[in-house]
Amino acid sequence: MSLDTLKSAIPDYAKDLKLNLGSVIGNSELPAQQLWGTVLATAIASRSPIVLRELAPEAKANLSPEAYTAAKAAAAVMAMNNVFYRTRHLLSDHEYGTLRAGLRMNVIGNPGVDKVDFELWSFAVSAINGCGLCLDSHEQVLRKAGVDREVVQEAFKIASVIQAVGVTLDAEAVLAE
Repeated sequence: MSLDTLKSAIPDYAKDLKLNLGSVIGNSELPAQQLWGTVLATAIASRSPIVLRELAPEAKANLSPEAYTAAKAAAAVMAMNNVFYRTRHLLSDHEYGTLRAGLRMNVIGNPGVDKVDFELWSFAVSAINGCGLCLDSHEQVLRKAGVDREVVQEAFKIASVIQAVGVTLDAEAVLAE
């Protein structure tokens, strides 16, 4: 199970995805923990069993146990937060924005890894889940922490490619049935 196995499964019509997958992971300038945490969190967020099955073992091999767990936690908490905050933002009744959320999200305050890494993973998951409010919030935290725009963009490049690979391979699996 590996990145190479995943790339070999991508059909010819999606050759750009194959090239981009190799590029965003294989040529990334992100430190290993940021890269592989982003890969794992977005593989989970992609909801693609194929993508997660192929990328999780490499992520596990490249992350400390704490970072592996934190990347999974980022995907989990953002799955909840992205729906909640996106819905609040999309509702025309802005009074919902004044109500107490009442949802536990303690992991954001104490993720067990560097806060910047966790924010980057949360940002990337938010890109897949399409929550503009969360994207802005996490991007602002990252920028205030001194993270360059190029690093932020690297995270959403990874998210976009992993999501596209998941959609493509899951569609191919259904069409092959």
